[in-house]
Amino acid sequence: MDQIGSLADVAIDVEVELDRKPLTVREVLELEAGSVLKMTRSAGENIDVLVGGSLVGFGEIVLVEDTVAVRITDFNIEEE
Repeated sequence: MDQIGSLADVAIDVEVELDRKPLTVREVLELEAGSVLKMTRSAGENIDVLVGGSLVGFGEIVLVEDTVAVRITDFNIEEE
């Protein structure tokens, strides 16, 4: 950690993909604020965690009060 200490406060985007859903152009054009897309994934399922498009770990979908969240189950960044 000492080697990258100066980078510790740099913001990065962390991505998790909950699901993918194919839609027709018509369905996309019909979307509006408040539209709900039903997904096939549910709480407890494993998902990938990516940083900069690279896989860095795994998590599971959890519900925290009324919010969908991700619990990190394995975080794998190799150190040189």
